[in-house]
Amino acid sequence: MNEPWSLVLALAIGVLLGAIFYGGLWWTVRRGVSSKRVALWFFGSLLLRMGVALSGFYSVAGGRWERLLLCLLGFVIARIVVTRLARPMRENRPLQLLEGSHAP
Repeated sequence: MNEPWSLVLALAIGVLLGAIFYGGLWWTVRRGVSSKRVALWFFGSLLLRMGVALSGFYSVAGGRWERLLLCLLGFVIARIVVTRLARPMRENRPLQLLEGSHAP
């Protein structure tokens, strides 16, 4: 495969791995808090997500640090995207009211 295309593919796979990892974390939190076995959900999810992410990084890198770096960059990009998509919608209230709303 051409070098530029392998780098683009490494970035795309990094985004996919990040979406799986952080999307799985979001799903686990939503599902786990209502479960009777919270620790099992979180620990099982952690093992599965880490296994997928690390094996994906290892496969994509193939001994090349450039591909690993771009894969990690895609992973971070996916974190930013998933974090913004999973954020609850806020009402149009001033920031001061949002910060002080947790105090009694």
